[in-house]
Amino acid sequence: MTAPRTPAPARKVFGRLSLPERTFVADALRTETVGGVLLLLAAVMALIWANVPALRDSYESVGHYHLGPEALGLNLSVEHWAADGLLAIFFFVAGIELKRELVAGDLKDPKAAALPVVAALCGMAVPALVYMLTSVTGHGSSAGWAVPTATDIAFALAVLAVIGTSLPSALRAFLLTLAVVDDLFAILIIAIFFTDQLNFAALGGAVVGLGVFWLLLRKGVRGWYVYVPLALVIWGLMYNSGVHATIAGVAMGLMLRCTRREDEQHSPGEHIEHLVRPLSAGLAVPLFALFSAGVVVSGGALGDVISQPETLGVVLGLVVGKTIGIFGGTWLTARFTRASLSDDLEWADVFAVATLAGIGFTVSLLIGELAFAGDATLTDEVKAAVLLGSLTAAILATVLLKIRNAKYRGMVEAEERDEDASGIPDIYEQDEPEYHLRMAAIHERKAAEHRRLAEEKLAARHALAEVAGRAGEEDHRRA
Repeated sequence: MTAPRTPAPARKVFGRLSLPERTFVADALRTETVGGVLLLLAAVMALIWANVPALRDSYESVGHYHLGPEALGLNLSVEHWAADGLLAIFFFVAGIELKRELVAGDLKDPKAAALPVVAALCGMAVPALVYMLTSVTGHGSSAGWAVPTATDIAFALAVLAVIGTSLPSALRAFLLTLAVVDDLFAILIIAIFFTDQLNFAALGGAVVGLGVFWLLLRKGVRGWYVYVPLALVIWGLMYNSGVHATIAGVAMGLMLRCTRREDEQHSPGEHIEHLVRPLSAGLAVPLFALFSAGVVVSGGALGDVISQPETLGVVLGLVVGKTIGIFGGTWLTARFTRASLSDDLEWADVFAVATLAGIGFTVSLLIGELAFAGDATLTDEVKAAVLLGSLTAAILATVLLKIRNAKYRGMVEAEERDEDASGIPDIYEQDEPEYHLRMAAIHERKAAEHRRLAEEKLAARHALAEVAGRAGEEDHRRA
């Protein structure tokens, strides 16, 4: 007779992260949060610059000012440099994040990867469907179907930082992983649907450059003075090929090694990401926002956003489509993989995070520019729709997260509690005998201190009672 098989334990959705993954997520989100606050400031500055009558002309003049070598096909406007040049840095970091997730993070395990991948796919498909239904019903253009498909992680985390919500690390990690997968599919959308004409000579040169980049990495060649000039050449060739230049950034990011060897504290990918992420989050993305978010906002413009099918489709796609898509994809994945939600969370928390993912800014603005490149008026209206949809999603998410903020705060405190002062949260040491020995010693010291205090108080009470007894005897003798 064969022994009965022990059923595998049920998998928890949004369960506790491993300590290395928790540390990585905390470091990454810390930088993204700071960058997101700068992104918010840049967006506000752009709106002020574009809407104050005395400054409006200067905003357009600076944005349309051309510079760069014309002989190389790179005499671009400042706005163009921000969208094609600076965002290549953003996508380079996104490529490293994706590579790390694939080889060392949550996406390494197919079972764990299923949740964010399905949620991201549904979170892109449903907004596109909402846009198409809205646009087709209103006899509008279908060209902007991809605009509401992207989530802006920096903007979403900036909202979290501003409202002060202590979101548990598992939900934050889900939001980060979701955005990484989201960025990957956004890159594929840009490469496939927004490439009109190809210059095969330039594209071939870019592919050769990427091959050299990969070969140098495999040979262990080091030095920024080698890779930075090569990266610029690859970027320039990719731009002239007709493929969006940001593809060069993500391709180079995916080539970096993100696994650690025995003699390494950090992999090359992690090290370079640590160096480049502040440049991306603190400079590249805010400058792109500064020259992309400057749309004229007025009562009439906001009315046009609601009345036109293209812009209404963008707003509904971000606010309704993203929420339904991500929440529905997450619920269906948990339902059909027989996974259960973490005991500390409720599905209302997942719904709130899905609403927060409706904040689409950086990539949505970029796709809006590409989708309606021949219509400047509609491009600005679509940008206004992205801003309105993102603001609406942020407000709704803030309300939902605030309702559960006290619960989150208790969960975060439990995650960070370190009573034995070992530098590692207690929840990660529960199975280690050394931890329990340290805690026993701490409790013994506390017990000894409490016994000493109790004995002192008891002695004081006895002394006080003895003094009171003597005073009573003296009074009795006098009487």
